[in-house]
Amino acid sequence: MQLLVYYVVFMILGDLASYVIGLFVERMWPEASLVVFLALYFFFLWVAWILAVKFTEPKKELAHAPAQ
Repeated sequence: MQLLVYYVVFMILGDLASYVIGLFVERMWPEASLVVFLALYFFFLWVAWILAVKFTEPKKELAHAPAQ
């Protein structure tokens, strides 16, 4: 469940970033704004998944085996 919460939060942040960058591109170069927005949207979906997995992976414990 925690993985999904992190994913949704990162997706929302990525969507906002895509929107803002898309608006900026639209003011400079209107023909490319849709392409830029869609590319960033799908890129941030992928990044959100990578970050969510990274943030929720179990912490690795140092296993100290007795010396033989």
